[in-house]
Amino acid sequence: MRKQYQIEISDSASKTVFIPNELNLHTHLTRMAFGTHSADSSFLLQKTKKNSIIISKDVAEALHFPDLKIPLHAFANKGTLYLGPLVGIFTSGFTSFPLRPVGDRTLFFAKLLSVKKTVGAIPFLFGDQHINWEKETIHGLFYHEEGWETFEVPFPNVVYDRLPNRRSERKNELKEVRSRLQKDYLIPWYNPGFFNKLDVYERLQNEDDISHYLPETHSFSSFSVIERMLADYGHVFLKPINGSLGLGIHQIIYDKKDGYYYCRYRVRDENRLRRFNTLENLMRNVFAGRSLSRMLVQQGIHLLRHEQRAIDFRVHTNKDENGEWKVTATAAKVAGPGSVTTHVKSGGEIKILEEVFESDAEKSEAVAKLSEAALNISKALERNMEGIIGEIGFDFGLDRNGHVWLFEANSKPGRSIFKHPQLREFDFLTSKLSLSFAVFLAEASIMKHQEILR
Repeated sequence: MRKQYQIEISDSASKTVFIPNELNLHTHLTRMAFGTHSADSSFLLQKTKKNSIIISKDVAEALHFPDLKIPLHAFANKGTLYLGPLVGIFTSGFTSFPLRPVGDRTLFFAKLLSVKKTVGAIPFLFGDQHINWEKETIHGLFYHEEGWETFEVPFPNVVYDRLPNRRSERKNELKEVRSRLQKDYLIPWYNPGFFNKLDVYERLQNEDDISHYLPETHSFSSFSVIERMLADYGHVFLKPINGSLGLGIHQIIYDKKDGYYYCRYRVRDENRLRRFNTLENLMRNVFAGRSLSRMLVQQGIHLLRHEQRAIDFRVHTNKDENGEWKVTATAAKVAGPGSVTTHVKSGGEIKILEEVFESDAEKSEAVAKLSEAALNISKALERNMEGIIGEIGFDFGLDRNGHVWLFEANSKPGRSIFKHPQLREFDFLTSKLSLSFAVFLAEASIMKHQEILR
């Protein structure tokens, strides 16, 4: 069982670390490590402070250890005692304003870094411009009660990828940071990249226990595919393969009674519904001058409704401190009037499940189905996708027969559902587990002796 220790810095000795008796693990300790730096140290037992590790000032300075009064884990392996973990949160979009170092995302990161004491880790923000490759240190941004502060620290034990968008992910200088830290320093890097909708579908459709959650989906190839799917399902969705936030989604409906085609979409903050006598006219007018090669066509589902508006569900999963998948939040999203999606910016509303189900039995059945789907698909994505995945945000639908459908999986899920006052506690839980998983990864790396120490 892991335990956290208060870390104290002392002037009383040189190159010395005082440890409680329980850390005298019949292992001859000779080095102290923090992040990827280590220092020769003499280890002495101290009996007065059972929950503390006392480091001499010169050892702390050699390790670039910031005295932040955060309880930390201690892992011993092959003569080295590791304190930490030190968790680097990699992002971009830094500003020159000390109170808002990452602009509109500053509050999100402040909340994320504020869970450090409950997790027993030291998290910090950094970008490519903060790295000193020669010294193998980072001028990281730390958040505490007084606000943001910069400290020079070693390369971290683990990196949590929070790049904001696909554009930043494609930048060569950011790709190089990831490559060097992973390959040259063997640092675990989790939640890399953004999921591609079509790629997710293609990787999951061969999983026998998962394929029944998947609506029929194809990359756009011809009008005939849309015509056939409209005949089968009555309506389809056209979505950008790499889209997010509901942008660029169009619903196409064929009404067999009147013979017209309808297109529902959003443009310039306005929800629109237009009618056409042929599919060709619809496509020519709505998509004029636009390439459809990066769009996918997806089966329309007749969803459960609340007050005559469609409902879908956001389910968050996280890996915990033991590396196990957990469902950490579930919320309903109700589409805005005339909206093609349930996104808040399109007029959608966040609801807790009690607000959309009439009985506890209905709610419990929905929670059980959604949770089972989320956990099964989390494990399937982990088997089929590259890199280490630590969190996923799912958009699910329930049809009128109670069947669960997967609409989207997000590797860097948004946080809009946590604005609901009764979901704020889950904002804390998802943030906590995002860093708890870093503790698991760091320990696994240390105990396999994969850390590259300097």
